[in-house]
Amino acid sequence: MLTRSPAAQHPLDRLVGTGLAWAEGTYARLAAPIGAASFALYILLTAFTAWVMPDANWDMLPYLAISEEGTYPDVQALHDYAYSTVKAGVSASDYKALTDDGGGFRSHMTENAADFHSLLGMYRIKFLYAEILSTMSSVMSPVEAMRLVSVFSVLLFGAVVLLWLRSEQALALAPVIGAVMIMADFGDAARASTPDLLGSALLLGGLYAYVRGREAATAILLFLGFMVRPDNIVFLAVFAVLLVAFRQKAWGALAGFAASFIAYFAISHWAHHPGWWPHLLFSSIEQHYNMDGFEPPFSVAAYLRAFAASLLRALNMNSWVGVSVLALAGWYTAARAGFRLDRRAAILFAALVLGALAKFTVFPIHDTRIYFPHLIPPFLLLAAPFMALWSAMGRERHHATSNVIPGDKP
Repeated sequence: MLTRSPAAQHPLDRLVGTGLAWAEGTYARLAAPIGAASFALYILLTAFTAWVMPDANWDMLPYLAISEEGTYPDVQALHDYAYSTVKAGVSASDYKALTDDGGGFRSHMTENAADFHSLLGMYRIKFLYAEILSTMSSVMSPVEAMRLVSVFSVLLFGAVVLLWLRSEQALALAPVIGAVMIMADFGDAARASTPDLLGSALLLGGLYAYVRGREAATAILLFLGFMVRPDNIVFLAVFAVLLVAFRQKAWGALAGFAASFIAYFAISHWAHHPGWWPHLLFSSIEQHYNMDGFEPPFSVAAYLRAFAASLLRALNMNSWVGVSVLALAGWYTAARAGFRLDRRAAILFAALVLGALAKFTVFPIHDTRIYFPHLIPPFLLLAAPFMALWSAMGRERHHATSNVIPGDKP
């Protein structure tokens, strides 16, 4: 039988092959420092962007107002303070966009102090964020204080991610986590002058402490994450139920939930929060100009319309659903390969997924920023199984290569 000798490889092909082999070997040896350095660079660039290119959003106005209510008890004076402070801290074009929408909601709030004040209960509930701004505003511009909180939140979030990966000996996966954060709109959350990223960073710290078995730190950080964004109570409730149902000893997480549960009702009463249904109507169905005494009857039809509209927007305009599906696919892949999460991590993974679904069900709003606290921790939990899978694949390839005898013919 005639056989044809393999064609001689082109010199350029050999050069490319040699280069790729060298790059693969180098990264295999230096994967951890390269991964950590590239991720740290991404975090630093994001923090820099948050400072020099912040997003001027309308929520800045009520957040600044609630931070200085004690100083300006008069409704008109508080309104004037919030608007003048933002005007001094953003560009003229940004200020016009925040205050003039051609006679719509923003234009109305610019001219009507009483209606603006009636909305503050929906923001006042973020108690800890308001206190932080109030304290920092005594030594710097209030708008700069917002930016500094955002920068700190970026750095804190990045530091916890690196600590988590380092503890799992998975720094090689840091670029993958960075890519997931980009898909999850981490940059947008960093640039926004809101408490969202600070709450996410504190919650992430609490979850890392839980994974490491640091119960006191878990309780404190989860509670602080709740105090910055009280809607985290939904996740904490789901997490607590799963811990009890599966009899997992984790008094830190349970204590964090218990403290948050008690504080939720106390802060809601103190803040004069309008209630779940009026807030949902305002956020997902129709903006109401005055929330004082606004107590519409619950409507199943209106809720279902809000749910359907938010679901469509989430699927077509936001990334959190896709990132969540990607995390589930990663979990399935690792489990099928025989690398499963341990019991403690598996309960947390389930709580994060179910918590996002529960949060959307309770308060159907499509923005990715609302669900960001749930998006990155699942990938960090999967870091250890994937590193084990990576090592196993490397051993198999090495074993297959070592079994090839030079000179053998098929």
